[in-house]
Order: sequence, then structure tokens, then C-alpha cells
Amino acid sequence: MRHRKNFVHYLILALIAVAVLVYITPIYWILATSLKTLSDITTKLPKFVFDISLENYQKLMPSEGVPGVTYLFLGEVVVGLLLFGFFSLFNVRLPRALSLRNLGFIWNSLFILTCLYSFLTLPPLRSRLQTDARFNFLLLIVCTIIAYLLIVPWRKTGGLTSQTAKKQRLTLVLPSVFGTIAICVALANGGSKYFYQLLNSIIIGGGSTILAVGLGTLAAYAFSRFDIAGKDDLLFFILSTRMLPPVVVVIPIYLMYSALGLRDTHFGLILLYTTFNVSFAVWLMKGFIDEIPKEYEDAALVDGYSRFQTFLKVILPQSVTGIAATAVFCLITAWNEFAFALVLTEVGGRAVTAPPSITSATGSTGMDWGKIAAGTFVFLLPVAVFTFLMRSHLLRGVTFGAVKK
Repeated sequence: MRHRKNFVHYLILALIAVAVLVYITPIYWILATSLKTLSDITTKLPKFVFDISLENYQKLMPSEGVPGVTYLFLGEVVVGLLLFGFFSLFNVRLPRALSLRNLGFIWNSLFILTCLYSFLTLPPLRSRLQTDARFNFLLLIVCTIIAYLLIVPWRKTGGLTSQTAKKQRLTLVLPSVFGTIAICVALANGGSKYFYQLLNSIIIGGGSTILAVGLGTLAAYAFSRFDIAGKDDLLFFILSTRMLPPVVVVIPIYLMYSALGLRDTHFGLILLYTTFNVSFAVWLMKGFIDEIPKEYEDAALVDGYSRFQTFLKVILPQSVTGIAATAVFCLITAWNEFAFALVLTEVGGRAVTAPPSITSATGSTGMDWGKIAAGTFVFLLPVAVFTFLMRSHLLRGVTFGAVKK
């Protein structure tokens, strides 16, 4: 019996190792191809030993050169990640004048000043294919301020607990998250078509994720807590929107968008991705909210809270893990979407996302596989970093409610 258990144990480990290998191999192949020269890529037999070259990544950059502010944002991204990792791994006691709260405030203020400097120094929009960097940098400043105030309240409350320290550490990584977007903005403003399309993916994927998770959470709360006539039928109808493959509905949507003037627009793709993601968000969030005891809400209502205040101060804090898990899955779905992005946008248009543009990369000898590999690897990084930052919430979120009391 003991040998049988050991055999099953080793078999499971072997299956996990094979699954990891199958998952990692394509990523390694993409990275290796992006670092090869054209002569190494076109050999009959694949070369595993080659001279590393960055020429494929240079093809993604602006032809007129990389703007100087790009290096400022890149430095802030790297330093922010190092600071976040350092204070997460080591329990360092800072002087009272330089607490984590003050350090996060200084670091975010420096990022805001960099955005303001970029807004004042970079030239304005010059063509249809280049984004207006001044508007985007102002938007990044507003988003940084809002995110900082949501993480760390303006008024100090109580002592420094482990949860408070964790929130204050998150302020150190905010410039890294928004700095990545700022790099795309600066490179797109410099003339890089690829980074303009990557910026479109960030805007459309992020916007649709926020809307889908927000609407899905509100709808899930209503389905979980109130007696709605035909609740089961409504939930099934919401889920049925995920049953149709994109190829079935893409032609009617194309005709409708053409008539309404929504084709090749950011708003049109955000609206469409939100529509398809909100059903998934409703079902996933309903499962999380069902596991939150109703007695918490009853106690809050007895204390004089309104229903909306109860939702904000009781349900939302308890649903953070579920919201994070739902946001990751919604972002991955919107980030990788190909069919609608290909049909509902024009070649070289204003709302073209990265997936259709990567597959259309051509060179003097046909398909430019090196450029495709470089673009694919860069395309993987933002969503991989977002998933990595949400890993703790994601693990708790996907197992939430697995053990019943």
C-alpha cells in the first residue's frame, strides 16, 4: 500500500513537471527567436547556440529614436519594483521622518513630476498614428493620485499594523505600474506603431476589465442578496452570451458598429469586451458573495448603515480576493482577444490592438518572425506582471469557499 502511494505521488509530480515543461517551452522559443538574427532564424535546423542580438526589438522602436523621458520612466519602473521587493522581503525599520507612508508619497510625487515634465516637453500629436502624449500623461497623473488615495487614506488611522504596512508597500509599486503605461505613451508619441497598438490594448483591456468587474460585482450582489423574479432564468441568460463563438456574431456586430459609427473606436471595443466579460464576472462574483455571511450586513443595518453603505463598507472589503481573481481572468480574456479586434478595426487605424498587428508583421523576405517573436514577448509582459502582483489574492480567490464551515 505504501509503495502504491509513493507511485501515485511520483506520477502526479511527473505530470506536473510535464505540464510546466509544455507551458514554458513556447515562451522559451519565443524569447530565443526574438534574440536571434535573421540568418539564425531562417536555418533549416533550429540553432540553440547563437549570438544574442537586439535588432528585432529595435524594429519595434520609433524610427526617429527613443525619447529621453522613456529612460526616466524605465528607471522609475525598475527602482519601484526593487523597493517593493526589498521592503516585502526584509523587515526594515525606517526613521519616523522617513516612514513607508512618507517614502511612498515622495516616490509617487516624483513620478507625477516626471509625467508633468513629459507633458510640458514632448511635442504634440503629429499624425493619426501617434497618440497625444500630453493628454495621456495628464490622465496618468489623475490615475496615480486616485490610486494612491484609495490605498492610503489621507488621514492617519491607528497604529502601523501588518495590513497597513502592506498597503503602504503597494504605493511603492504604483509608479512601476503606471510607468509601464507611460513608456508605451512616450514610444507611441515618438512614432512607434507597435507601442501605439500596445497602448490601445492597455486602454481597451483595462477599461473593459474595470467596467466588467464593477458591473458584475453590483449584479452579483443583487442576485445573491435579493429575491428577484426569474433569477435562475436571468442568470442562465447572462451566461448564454458566452456560449456563442465570436465567428458567429462578428458579422452582425460589424454591421451594427458600422451603422452606429463605433467601428475602429476605443469605446466600441471596450463596450463589446465588457459585454462578453460581464457574464463571467457576474457568475464568479456571485459565488464569492454567497460565501459572505448575511449576519455581517444585518449587524451593519441595525447600526444605522444604509444598504449602499453596507455594500461599500462590509461586502466590498470581504470580496477583495474575489474581485482580484475576477479581474485577472477578465483582463486575460480581453487582452488576448483576436477575432473582434481584427474585424472591427482598420489596418493602421486608431483602435488597432496588438494581437492583430503582431500577426501582420512582414519583412523583405516575407513574414518577419524575429519581429513577431519580439512583439509577442513584449505583449506577454504587462499581463504577466499584473497576474504576478495579484498572485496572493488570486490563490485565495480561486479557493474561496472551498471549505464549508
